[in-house]
Amino acid sequence: MTGPPSPLIQDYLREAGFWHVAMIGRGCKLDPKLISALIKRWRHKTHTFHLPCGECTITLEDVHLQLGLPVDGDAITGSVHSTDWGAICYELLGVIPDNINGGRIEMGWLRDTFSKPDDDSTELEKIRYARAYILQIIGDYLMSDLSRNLVHLIWLLKLVDFRAAGEFSWESAVLATLYREMCGVTRPNKAKIRGYLSLLQ
Repeated sequence: MTGPPSPLIQDYLREAGFWHVAMIGRGCKLDPKLISALIKRWRHKTHTFHLPCGECTITLEDVHLQLGLPVDGDAITGSVHSTDWGAICYELLGVIPDNINGGRIEMGWLRDTFSKPDDDSTELEKIRYARAYILQIIGDYLMSDLSRNLVHLIWLLKLVDFRAAGEFSWESAVLATLYREMCGVTRPNKAKIRGYLSLLQ
């Protein structure tokens, strides 16, 4: 993301539950050695770190304290196949990306396409910008993919109505993504990890 959110979309971010995470920025600078040391101590069967002083884990409370995302609410679910992603983008963002790869779009395209709204922006343009901004938050650091340059449009489907989006348990999705990645990276053939890694620090 290119900086703090425009005040013109503040109400939408609050309604969707993303205002706090938008204001705290991208989190702290990651320490790859610390993350690697913790991953080596991760036990996927118990979802805990085994340390010399005992066991510990990351909880929803930890996610809430850092991000302030909604935790109570419906689980985020949905199918990611057989969807006309171009039509979804046109309906919810007002524009279709040149390249949609397996339901994913490039973060750079989002940044380049959605410049900050101004006072002359229509309400619909502000809503579309707010959706794009939240997609950037998700793709940049909450639930990033391994390339750190793509975001799945499944998240866009959850942003049709900001009030409804604010009733989803986004914290659970962030934590589940991180748990899944930590369990996966313990396998010998996987070297990279994605997700909100600042929770490990």
